Amino acid sequence: QVQLVESGGGLVQTGGSLRLSCTASGRTFSTYFMGWFRQAPGKERECVAAISSSGGNRYYADSVKGRFTISRDNAKNTVYLQMNSLKPEDTAIYYCAAQQRGPIYTSPRRYDYWGQGTQVTVSS
Repeated sequence: QVQLVESGGGLVQTGGSLRLSCTASGRTFSTYFMGWFRQAPGKERECVAAISSSGGNRYYADSVKGRFTISRDNAKNTVYLQMNSLKPEDTAIYYCAAQQRGPIYTSPRRYDYWGQGTQVTVSS
């Protein structure tokens, strides 16, 4: 069992930056593929970024390429999402999720564990 706790959300103006963190419990974090998802009101949950267990492979949704960066520190059991040049359309609840084995998937159904979510609001 893995427990995920996100932090770092908040209110920011257009063009601003935020860094989300997700810390996992357990000793096997380094074996999990990790993803960041977001869900806006009335919309489906979408994968914005994902990273392999070693950090060697990464995925980004087209809508965030060049603005968001996913990274991980396996020694700290933590995955990060650096979000720059934020836009109002980035407003959503952001969730981190863990999948027990690869390859990188973007479907939420492929992920085994979820955090509680953190709100990101970008004002215009």
